[in-house]
Amino acid sequence: MGTLLKPKLLLTYVMLLIGIVMIIPFLFMISFSLKTPLEMTQHPASLLISHPFTGNFETIFKHKTYFIWYFNSVKVVLGVLVLRGLLVTMAAYAFARLEFRFKNVIFMILIAKMMIPSDTTIVARFLLYKYLHLNNTHWAIILPAAFDVFFLFLLRQFFIGIPKEISEAAIVDGCSHYKVYYRIILPLAKPALVTMVLFTFLWTWNDFASPFVFITDMKKQLLTVGLSYFQTEAGADYALQMAGAAVAVLPTIVLFIFAQKYFVQGVAMSGVKG
Repeated sequence: MGTLLKPKLLLTYVMLLIGIVMIIPFLFMISFSLKTPLEMTQHPASLLISHPFTGNFETIFKHKTYFIWYFNSVKVVLGVLVLRGLLVTMAAYAFARLEFRFKNVIFMILIAKMMIPSDTTIVARFLLYKYLHLNNTHWAIILPAAFDVFFLFLLRQFFIGIPKEISEAAIVDGCSHYKVYYRIILPLAKPALVTMVLFTFLWTWNDFASPFVFITDMKKQLLTVGLSYFQTEAGADYALQMAGAAVAVLPTIVLFIFAQKYFVQGVAMSGVKG
């Protein structure tokens, strides 16, 4: 028993150490956001806060475009979530439950697309959106993110794990495939759907490259790029940037707190079925 427990105990300590290392940058962000610009110049940098300074947050809340960027980010994230939720779940249902010609070939071609880094197509997308007059609009960010092959694979795996007898019995009782998808499969796939929502929110909310390339109007810009403009406006005021980042990260923390139960279930149940 003792020899079995030691590796587990060692693994627990290793994971705890990794967790502490990963949370250190977050703690520095919170600490720096509560310091004056003068304190930020002290070396070495310290996590300790002797006198909390709230002036950075007051500057953020009074900034003329900070909450416009915030609203733009929320708008883009919601657009991506709605479109991706519809397109990816319907496609995953089709690949998991329907039979049609070249299904496996099409699926393998889509999976192969995962091997192509999105950044390598950013110039081609810029020229395409310029032709379609989508540059400098939020559609230039929403449309390419509306479909994601990784989540197609994840949801297909999850849908395959749901017994076919359930949907076949519903079809025998007169349900169409749409009703089976909407009333039976989606409710049973809640953990996988929450996982997709959480990752989609994180990736879209934290995306920097796409808004930086496709949006030039500052009033249409997103929060990630907007934070970098603090440095342009106020010089190297890292405390101000840290305060803006601390406010920006709040929706992510709240979402993870409420979704962590389904998130763990979704990751555990979707990757083990083929």
